[in-house]
Amino acid sequence: EKRKRSTYDNLYDNEEVKNAVMKQANDIQANLDPQFPSFIKFMLRSHVTGGFWLGLSRKFCTDNLPKQDTMIVLEDESGSEYDTKYLVEKIGLSAGWRGFSIAHKLVEGDALVFHLVTPSKFKVYIVRSRGSDEVDCALGLLKLETCNQQVESEQSEDESKDLGSEVLNGLKFCESVVDFKEVKSFQDFSIVVNDLVIDSALSKYLRTKYYELCCSQNSFLHNSVLDGLNCKLISGMISETINITDAIRASKLTTPHDNFDTWDKTLKAFKMMGMNVGFLLIRLDQLMNLASTSKRLQEARLERANAKEEKSALELKLSEVRERIDRLDSEIEALGANPNNLDVMFQEMAKAPW
Repeated sequence: EKRKRSTYDNLYDNEEVKNAVMKQANDIQANLDPQFPSFIKFMLRSHVTGGFWLGLSRKFCTDNLPKQDTMIVLEDESGSEYDTKYLVEKIGLSAGWRGFSIAHKLVEGDALVFHLVTPSKFKVYIVRSRGSDEVDCALGLLKLETCNQQVESEQSEDESKDLGSEVLNGLKFCESVVDFKEVKSFQDFSIVVNDLVIDSALSKYLRTKYYELCCSQNSFLHNSVLDGLNCKLISGMISETINITDAIRASKLTTPHDNFDTWDKTLKAFKMMGMNVGFLLIRLDQLMNLASTSKRLQEARLERANAKEEKSALELKLSEVRERIDRLDSEIEALGANPNNLDVMFQEMAKAPW
């Protein structure tokens, strides 16, 4: 009976863990750029032990992957890449999958979110059955102003090209990639992300300020953002970067340190996602140092004023003590009696006849 109860408990616990893992995997998938197809794969024992073979969804492979055997790159959350062999007839990953599985210590019960960011490259997010801070961090970054809608892309790469400059959810497809050196004025400036022009996602003021920032660095600040990030997330990062630069411009020595700290943490998060904001972090660090110096200077001046007051109080006390000593010296001198003589006189007086 006890063994039977234990079996039921284990089944219940395993189901609870699986539900929690799949929920987190679904959360990650919901925050990925819907332009690129994705799927979730729950790790079974056969996927991580023995032959190390990973079968994929037939429909997903038919709709999105090459029609011949090819090398597929798996990129993890840290940016490390692993080559695997995709076999069309077997509909799965073979050579290379074993190395990826071992390198990431995958176990039965883990879930992987595969995001096809290029025709032959998956960005892979790992949700561990034992829990992982890395997943929480990745999900936190993905949720920054991301779109809440998840639309599966049913178009192939060729179909996407055929759309030309048609509008997709208010965004236009880019007909050609322009190097920043070719941008001679604001009229030539367009913000392109994942082959989409996202100018309509930003106000003219934000685009103008972003153009000025890009000119100062002679490059598009978003050029190196991580593959597969949602367009709305990137436009949100651009918008918040402009807000921070405006706030930095308007800051004063009296600006609360918490404000500087918030800007610093936000920019560092953007930098982790590939935004070129290093020059803003350097400026912010310089301003924080100056503000810190100013604050310390004010504190030192206040401490000095307090010390002077304390010194004046001590000097007054010392003067009073000196006056007291002088008064007592005068009194002792006026009494003019030797203590030894007084003792003799006292004894004589005490023993004198009545």
